Amino acid sequence: MSASMEPAERDRVLERARDIVRQEADALADLADELSASFLDAAAVLHRAIAEPGEGRPGKIVVTGVGKSGLIGRSLAATFNATGATAFFLHPVEAVHGDLGIIDPGDAVILLSRSGASDELRQLIPSLRAAGVPLIAITARDDSELARFADVSIAIGDRPEACSLNLTPTTSATATLAIGHALALTLFEWRGLKEEDFARFHPGGLLGKRLLLRVKDVMHTGDGIPRVTLETDMRTVLIEIMGKRLGAAAVVEGERLAGIITDGDLKRIVLSHDDLFEVPVSEVMTARPQTIGPDDLVADAYRKMHANPDAVITCLPVVTGERLTGFLHMYDCLKSGAIG
Repeated sequence: MSASMEPAERDRVLERARDIVRQEADALADLADELSASFLDAAAVLHRAIAEPGEGRPGKIVVTGVGKSGLIGRSLAATFNATGATAFFLHPVEAVHGDLGIIDPGDAVILLSRSGASDELRQLIPSLRAAGVPLIAITARDDSELARFADVSIAIGDRPEACSLNLTPTTSATATLAIGHALALTLFEWRGLKEEDFARFHPGGLLGKRLLLRVKDVMHTGDGIPRVTLETDMRTVLIEIMGKRLGAAAVVEGERLAGIITDGDLKRIVLSHDDLFEVPVSEVMTARPQTIGPDDLVADAYRKMHANPDAVITCLPVVTGERLTGFLHMYDCLKSGAIG
């Protein structure tokens, strides 16, 4: 589509886009330098709400705003939830028509408004005060009406919007979103949460599967394991590998893993022996092969398979101690959704 534009017009549009990104980036850099004790106070308010029980349970973070601020508020509520802090978005109009019941003692409320003069938010103030919950305002200026009503106010700065008319919320929207992200991630780290905690909040996504899915959840077990013994004749070995369709078979002595035979091993033997079926298993197999444990992560198993890029492993016997308990193929890792 850009090919239909004149070269001068393409250059002008591209340079304007770069200016917009630079303006918003510069605003964020200034905002980072200007963060002060008010940010710490806001973080402390939120930490008390979610970490200290209110009426027998932790409180919530309630985010509210109208218009573009409301859309940002929905996003921030999702970010707080994603980082382990229970949060809800409360529409200010719906709030005064019954939804204020969502607010409990021990909660904390974040009010978003660039101007700090939103009528919809001002109408909420008396009810929020009556509920006894702390109020955090994120506005352009500390001397705005909303900031004066709040217990804590974070000013994002009254910078020009990136819009050429200085009307469309752009720079201010980016700044508000960045402050919310800073609060959410600060709380996440303050509470000492780790990757495992983050995974609990995202069990269905790639990250959650990468951090939660174990080899035992996807491995082949029982009769699904391609398995032969040191005494198995090579014809049966070939039938076992072909029948289980995993490209390899584990060699066992009783329940102990003794080695592994891959279809690649069989091809090499064919080239070096006149009669494949007369070759003993011990001569073909790889003794002491790479293995994985059932409680190891699927992502770690996949990395182990690719540890040597010149000799990628496609199958791993799964062992508990020396006992064969499963069999894992690279395709099982890919199919699990834990690899991306």
